[in-house]
Amino acid sequence: MQLGMIGLGRMGANMARRLMRDGHQCVVYDRSADTVKALAAEGATGCDSLAGLVARLAKPRAVWVMVPAGAPTESTVTELGNVLEPGDTVIDGGNTFFKDDIRRARALAGKQITYVDAGTSGGVFGLERGYCLMVGGDRATVQRLDPIFKTLAPGRGSVERTPGREAGKAGTTAEDGYLHCGPVGAGHFVKMVHNGIEYGIMQALAEGFDIMRGAGNPTVAEEHRFDLPVAEIAEVWRRGSVLSSWLVDLTARALVEDPALSKFSGHVQDSGEGRWTVMAAIEEAVPADVIATSLFTRFRSRQEQSFAEKVLSAMRFQFGGHVERPTGG
Repeated sequence: MQLGMIGLGRMGANMARRLMRDGHQCVVYDRSADTVKALAAEGATGCDSLAGLVARLAKPRAVWVMVPAGAPTESTVTELGNVLEPGDTVIDGGNTFFKDDIRRARALAGKQITYVDAGTSGGVFGLERGYCLMVGGDRATVQRLDPIFKTLAPGRGSVERTPGREAGKAGTTAEDGYLHCGPVGAGHFVKMVHNGIEYGIMQALAEGFDIMRGAGNPTVAEEHRFDLPVAEIAEVWRRGSVLSSWLVDLTARALVEDPALSKFSGHVQDSGEGRWTVMAAIEEAVPADVIATSLFTRFRSRQEQSFAEKVLSAMRFQFGGHVERPTGG
């Protein structure tokens, strides 16, 4: 199948490579001419503009947008809406807010251009591991694009079937690592919640490792102190533990490469999905304590001493004469 790929960053380029390995034809565009040239040398058809990409695609065209969420995606989808034709499809594989998907789909529908949102998880390892895909869109369009999704997805591999699940359950591709979740917006909604959960799991793991690392602190009674081999603990947790997961795998790898994690400042960004998950929870009146707390902890990581903490110190001094300890004291 032929696919246009816009955005050849850490994920877009490898997605194009995975598709080409399976015999698909990729027509590619990126703002970096060197990046386009590099992928063209591997077999893709390189283009120097969106209009050029569209001109090289056979009808009905399918164009996958893999650029940063927000303004870059907005401008790209808008421009595509001006150059694509009725029957063509735009696929947004970035981390877009699901309400923006619904709005964009309505705008493109007026031009008889279909829109599909594909929540994509796999990161920089997706070329070999495949990408877990959560797809939203009308059923006919999603089915037409199935060969693309099937190639990008991990496939069943060696993962055991869930006990009690029917073999080859009709109407679902979940066991292959991709799923049509519902109408436009449903794919990115599921990916949003996926990433919100990820925030919570990451935070719990980070706090646990911090507690183990701090077990040898002088603030702990001497008879209760432990000098724990944190990197080795990460490794043993990979094997047979109920905590075993890809996140633990990546933690073990990071601790082997840099046991003190000295190259990291602890300044943790958020890409938006955690915020949107908390917003959805508020709209639905669903308690999401862990996800909300993990999001706020990321905010806190970007501050030195917040004004709130200065207010706390001031109040303690006012009511009890408590003086702040010097840093490191």
